[in-house]
Amino acid sequence: MAEKSEGKGRSGSVQSIERAFGLLETMADAGGMMGLSQLATASGLPLPTIHRLVRTLVDLGYLRQEPSRQYVLGPRLIRLGESSSHMLSVWARPHLTRLVDELGESANMAMLDGDQIVYLAQVQSRHSMRMFTEVGRRVLPHCTAVGKAILAKLPEAEVRELLHRTGMPKHTDNTITDPDAFTAQLRNAEEHGYATDEGEQELGVRCVAVAVPDAPSRLAISISGPAGRMSEELVERAVPLLTQAGKAFSEDLR
Repeated sequence: MAEKSEGKGRSGSVQSIERAFGLLETMADAGGMMGLSQLATASGLPLPTIHRLVRTLVDLGYLRQEPSRQYVLGPRLIRLGESSSHMLSVWARPHLTRLVDELGESANMAMLDGDQIVYLAQVQSRHSMRMFTEVGRRVLPHCTAVGKAILAKLPEAEVRELLHRTGMPKHTDNTITDPDAFTAQLRNAEEHGYATDEGEQELGVRCVAVAVPDAPSRLAISISGPAGRMSEELVERAVPLLTQAGKAFSEDLR
């Protein structure tokens, strides 16, 4: 019997749409480039089905075929990604605002994009002296609390590959530049549920961050402020509030 290309899956969903988005997510998880046989293996779908879906996605601009005959994520996805990043910022803002109201320091949300951390949202402290991070700013993850919180959730081998690619440049005297010391700190962050930046990106600034659980992207939220105000007492008070905000934000994304 011939396969029905527009058959309905669970809960009345259109199966071909479900499969097409599944292929895009599979490719994104694999780094953005795969061949037909790799897609078939990863998805469990037969090659004819894969070929039909891929050709449709190519025609629409969501995939592109390389000279190697492998397929890469196409440029039309950029517009969707930009819009999605903006919406993440909109959805995060109420959670960040509550953190500022309760803790008094600037609150941030950031995402791991490739080998870099990109800041997607910030609500500033109401103190006259406060930390300002430009939305859209990109930094390397090894010297930020948000970066550490995210990397702590990844396999160590994957983290070490990223560190090798970035080179772990030194920004301040506090920046950790040794991979062994850094991965040990990540294990500590995973054990305790939060990560800190002790003036490793900018002297005099202290940050504490937690990863957003079960998010569609690798996200973290943090608070940051002058080291003099970011006391141990404040950090201890901030961690459960950050954890609660991360869980609430994750629920919003489902």
